[in-house]
Amino acid sequence: MVDTLWGWHALPVEQVFEKLGSRSDGLLAAEVATRAKQYGPNRIERSRRDGALKILGRQLVNPLVYVLLAAALLAVLMGKVTDGFVVLAVVFINTVVGFIQEMSAGKAIEALSQMVPEHTTVVRGGVQKTIPAHEIVPGDVVLLQPGDRIPADLRMFDVSNLHADEAMLTGESLPVSKHVAPVPLDAVVGDRRSIAFGGTLVTSGAAAGVVVAIAGATELGHISQLLRETTGLQTPLTRRLAKLAGAITVSIVIVAALIFVVGLLRDYALFDSALAAITMAVASIPEGLPAIITIASSIGVRRMARRHVIVRHLPAVETLGSTTVICTDKTGTLTRNEMTVQALSTGQAEYELTGVGYVPEGVLLYSGTKADPTPPEVVELLRASILCNDSTLLQKEGQWTIVGDPTEAALVVAGRKLGLDEVLLREAYQRRHVIPFDSERQFMATLHGTASGHALVCMKGAPEVVTTFCATSVDGTQLDSERVQQQVNALAASGMRVLAIASGTASDSMAKFEGVSPGVPLQFLGLLAMIDPPRPEAAEAVQRCLNAGIKVKMVTGDHPATALAIGEALGLVDGGPNRLGLVTGLELARATDAELEDLVASSSIFARVAPEHKLRLVKALQARGEVVAMTGDGVNDAPALKRADIGVAMAISGTAVAKEAADMVLADDNFASIAAAVEEGRRVYDNLIKSLTFILPTSLGQAMILLVAVLFFPVVNGHLLLPIEPVQILWVNLIVAVMLTLPLAFEATEPDVMSRPPRPPDAPLLSGFLIIRTFLVSSLMTASAIGLFLVEYQRDLRLGIDPATALAESQTVAVTTIMLFQAIYLLNCRSLTDSVFRIGLFTNLHVYYGIATALALQLCFVYLPAANRLFHTHPLSCLLYTSPSPRD
Repeated sequence: MVDTLWGWHALPVEQVFEKLGSRSDGLLAAEVATRAKQYGPNRIERSRRDGALKILGRQLVNPLVYVLLAAALLAVLMGKVTDGFVVLAVVFINTVVGFIQEMSAGKAIEALSQMVPEHTTVVRGGVQKTIPAHEIVPGDVVLLQPGDRIPADLRMFDVSNLHADEAMLTGESLPVSKHVAPVPLDAVVGDRRSIAFGGTLVTSGAAAGVVVAIAGATELGHISQLLRETTGLQTPLTRRLAKLAGAITVSIVIVAALIFVVGLLRDYALFDSALAAITMAVASIPEGLPAIITIASSIGVRRMARRHVIVRHLPAVETLGSTTVICTDKTGTLTRNEMTVQALSTGQAEYELTGVGYVPEGVLLYSGTKADPTPPEVVELLRASILCNDSTLLQKEGQWTIVGDPTEAALVVAGRKLGLDEVLLREAYQRRHVIPFDSERQFMATLHGTASGHALVCMKGAPEVVTTFCATSVDGTQLDSERVQQQVNALAASGMRVLAIASGTASDSMAKFEGVSPGVPLQFLGLLAMIDPPRPEAAEAVQRCLNAGIKVKMVTGDHPATALAIGEALGLVDGGPNRLGLVTGLELARATDAELEDLVASSSIFARVAPEHKLRLVKALQARGEVVAMTGDGVNDAPALKRADIGVAMAISGTAVAKEAADMVLADDNFASIAAAVEEGRRVYDNLIKSLTFILPTSLGQAMILLVAVLFFPVVNGHLLLPIEPVQILWVNLIVAVMLTLPLAFEATEPDVMSRPPRPPDAPLLSGFLIIRTFLVSSLMTASAIGLFLVEYQRDLRLGIDPATALAESQTVAVTTIMLFQAIYLLNCRSLTDSVFRIGLFTNLHVYYGIATALALQLCFVYLPAANRLFHTHPLSCLLYTSPSPRD
């Protein structure tokens, strides 16, 4: 009977009750019991999260892990127990890190389910009662009061000035009024004024509505389903690393098999051939790379936190640097989320009021010149708007805040800018009666006492309504309603919300003030036009993103005219690349997937969008090969935040659902912070590439050392002569390489980081130049290590040192050579485009701290007895080399 809310908003109330089998005095107990069995409880279904064992198992699904596990097993079977357990320790550490990160994610739907209130007021069998919200059934009659969290989707049938805050669901920046009349069937969610949606908040007024959808059938439940069906994507870096890991794995398997076969062909023992293959596999795997990526990303997290960006998932740090499109919300992100009066019209003259937000500082301008003193008709206009008003302005700890409706607060702030104090005005003109604003009346009126003994009537509301109560303009001439409407249209076309203000005097017989009618002539004082202005820094941030080759698209639930006005102010429309047109949610809903891909390419502003529209937008952009960052704060944003390559939620205005679905959170809800995060993300990526460029030659060089040994080195005492052993390779890859690589994470931002285009999503991790460079550096390291190993080994044998000691000393020399080679190469990796002298020898002191730490650890590796036993090393007479004394 009740599957979905689609269509209820377009039906007359009588038909709604008929289809639901309900009535205005509510359901009977028997009907409630039947429906409770049929529809179940009013709860948002929680998705079942993967268990700990499943998440743990996922960490092992990696080709490089397979090779390490195989190497560890073979080492243990061949009696190399210590080597095997060291390799297993590497696998264990990387697995634990990945497990902890994944266990902390995936709570979005749990947060969403908490938005259903615990109790609600219903009418059943003509009796009003309070029940747990989960016991509501379709057809129940629910009563709403200010402050109530709406428990389900309700079709309104009795409304008294009801306003609901739907920002978390629709993106509408102001509370929306609700009414009883049906709306068009194709109206988007934000325009369904006859429906009160579950999870939204009543800000004012009262109403009665009949439940048309509960649990998963509500708009909130629909979003929950979208969240369950939406899968997160791998980040660009993750995809590139996966490709690199696959290529490394295939190469390792092929070369290890080749080494094993060559060993057998050279008459090596089976044990030696297998050991050589295992050693080569361990040498080729950059075991420290996962740790380096994690630590470098963590450093980026700390730097982003200083720039008001809180990162929830580490891969998001790099992903922002790969972003090609930013889909951003409007309210509070691009704008201040503070309604501000920007234009005034008295009918005779038009003025501009400077200053933004809820700060009582500004100047009245007339034709670009300061209007000083303020014209009396402007004072009268603002006085009436303040008296017909319930908001006020407060200053707490140096910050200006509002109490009351944002639109009314904008009028109070406008008065403050011109020297009118609402507290003093309201004391001088005591309010006697009030007609509250009602969405059907579309005006508010107040009656005030005056010193002259007459009563002052003040009115504000929709211009087309207020003018019907007015006979004259502020100058005493007959009111020209057509001219007023032309002014209203011009202001509204700029995206501003326009209110008309009127006033008049009445005798004491008006004291009851039970109504205002056209028979009570008022004087039309003028128009006040307001808008939520763009943040001053938003336009600059948008321009920085455009200069960086990142397309910016505004996606909002607000009215198209408002969205277009903000878009024009920020430079998103009116010519130029990425400054394109506007598309409404209705147009998106009608577009096919193919048409939508064309729309997202040719438009930069999307207004009146619904949750499924945002999700489709993200998918359409990704289908075009874009890396998408999506910002949002409401429940309606959660599916798109989860689907996007990088989801960005708002800390101040954001719901718990949005924050849990996002990868990062903006502490200040400011678009400028996104631009800063993009810059930081690009810096992190640059430094990760520098780290890869540094660490890959180490692994490749060690593998080449072993390949040369297998092909050309002799068998000594029945065993293949190896310049380096598996545990020594792990020392280099996990300890020395990591200590030397980490300082690269602190390198400063490259000068051109925000002037170059984003990396293509399908671009390889390493360019052709870096691959050639890697092979060249690896060859130099191989030649150095093998050369010094052979010199040391032959000299020890000539001096009569026993072969086992000679081998241990020579291997120690080889490892130390690799370490010193890395320390020198680190300086060359600080920039991939400039020399170390150009970027400055001392601009990153962490490099020298890392080299000093690596040297200290290498001394322990060479001289500590425990390290000698664990890593099969031997103390050297001098790191630079002096001939050792003969040993027995």
